[in-house]
Amino acid sequence: MKTQSNGQALQIAKTYIEAIASRSVDTITSVSADDVVCTSPRGRIAGVQKFREFHEGFARMIKKVTVLAAYGDDEQAVVVYSADTHPVANAVVAELLKVKNGKIASTEVIYDATPFAAYTATVQPH
Repeated sequence: MKTQSNGQALQIAKTYIEAIASRSVDTITSVSADDVVCTSPRGRIAGVQKFREFHEGFARMIKKVTVLAAYGDDEQAVVVYSADTHPVANAVVAELLKVKNGKIASTEVIYDATPFAAYTATVQPH
């Protein structure tokens, strides 16, 4: 028999996605575990400092984030959003967040990296 869910992971996911939309990297790291693991098309990073750096870079690119869906329970949540960024408009992103002890333990970030790679190929080094 399943116990009653309070939706803790969903609530943390909503805080996380609102922080992405407002470019609040401090809020993102405040809801993340010290040993958070993030896997994305860019690779795998571990640790809150690397996660912070990942989101600092993303924050510099964001023009607008629109949440398309958010679902979850106590242990995991899925957020789907459209990110209008400097290099790519309307990049649809899905993240599977796993929560332990009230913090994001891991996130699997899924998006089409092809348009970002095409943009990067056109940028001249400084």
